[in-house]
Amino acid sequence: MPDSENPATPVTFPPAFLWGAATSAYQIEGAVREDGRTPSIWDTFSHTPGKTAGGEHGDIAVDHYHRYRDDVALMAELGLGAYRFSVSWSRVQPTGRGPAVQKGLDFYRRLVDELLSKGIKPAVTLYHWDLPQELEDAGGWPERDTAYRFAEYAQIVGEALGDRVEHWMTLNEPWCAAFLGYASGVHAPGRTDPLASLRAAHHLNLAHGLGASALRSVMPARNQVAIALNSAAVRPLSQDPADLAAARKIDDLASGVFHGPILHGAYPESLYVATAGVTDWDYVLDGDLALINQPLDALGLNYYTPSLVSAADPAAKGPRADGHGASEHSPWPGVDDVAFHQTPGDRTEMGWTIDPTGLHELIMRYSREAPGLPLYITENGAAYDDKIDSDGRVHDPDRVAYLHGHLSAVRRAIADGADVRGYFLWSLLDNFEWAYGYGKRFGAVYVDYATLERTPKTSALWYGQTARTGALPEVGAV
Repeated sequence: MPDSENPATPVTFPPAFLWGAATSAYQIEGAVREDGRTPSIWDTFSHTPGKTAGGEHGDIAVDHYHRYRDDVALMAELGLGAYRFSVSWSRVQPTGRGPAVQKGLDFYRRLVDELLSKGIKPAVTLYHWDLPQELEDAGGWPERDTAYRFAEYAQIVGEALGDRVEHWMTLNEPWCAAFLGYASGVHAPGRTDPLASLRAAHHLNLAHGLGASALRSVMPARNQVAIALNSAAVRPLSQDPADLAAARKIDDLASGVFHGPILHGAYPESLYVATAGVTDWDYVLDGDLALINQPLDALGLNYYTPSLVSAADPAAKGPRADGHGASEHSPWPGVDDVAFHQTPGDRTEMGWTIDPTGLHELIMRYSREAPGLPLYITENGAAYDDKIDSDGRVHDPDRVAYLHGHLSAVRRAIADGADVRGYFLWSLLDNFEWAYGYGKRFGAVYVDYATLERTPKTSALWYGQTARTGALPEVGAV
């Protein structure tokens, strides 16, 4: 949908729009045994045979722990105004309990200071899936106590960095942590228990509410507290009532299970009905929903591709095409009567359909769900099979086209009245892509995994020009 179809769409983004890139700790830091850090569930999972492509892991990753100054200099050179990174819980609080390891906190203090010295706003995510292994051994997210341990950890980090960091997110994509980690098992800790996954979802919600309160208790009032959700743009295959019902079930499990209590203080009644065969939700205690329903200063939205669903044909056999990894176990507890379909169109290296209209749809939905709440696109990007050319450059026109399309969708949403304050490209660097190992490159900056040399791709230069000017260059302009 070109901008010309909407004459009201402005040519440029608002002057204060925040242009950033995002990463996560386990995917880039390495140094997994340095300065007191202990294993997280991703250390354990990635070192378990058969869990990741080629047995690859994040022991070194792209060595950001030692190269952060160069990486920050690269961000500044590109013209980025913000950097979203996550804190490694087990680097700061190795057992998930008790006092902080100051050497671990010192790394993030140095990183924040380096960013600020270059005029780059730091945006901290407290949890990007790397639960300390000791907490998993004690039961992990299905156990209520983990939420209280998270609040303690949030207070520690808030006290250390809250005077210099204004943008905070409690959790990144709790859907993945709960359902890929505890239902389908394709993410750490690799459990396949539908009941445990729904318990995990509730306790992640509780962790968000408790963590938000903990942050506010130790930080200046000016700071923004948010959460980054990967709510789905779910579309029914047809308007048949059975397909519409299937879409509602997936929407409840992809989105409503989190935004219901976080934004509205209640789980969807239809979610209770759909999952009645799995759980009676007796772990939702009196007062929990009020603890979860803390006021937010902003909401982060992560988007990659829409979902297309229908009622399942009982006679149909074959893999579940939901785009969330191969497993005999479903990440959708209680809804085995739903089928997923590939949406038409070009696809990225992940097999995900490229559809910017889904991003516009998601933004406008949350403008209605939470009127008056500022929105940030906290992740959006694409994996391609990038190579260094004979000229020493990495030309990635497909990613440039992807970014142009999705940023145009953001610009349309702003023209349609959405209060979108910023965009964080996923990802700054090629990195460890979870169970896919190093085979999927999302970075705007190419990393040679043998030498760890960084090379900005064409998309990085294009995006940097966008960040500096607030306008979208034509595809192929850089």
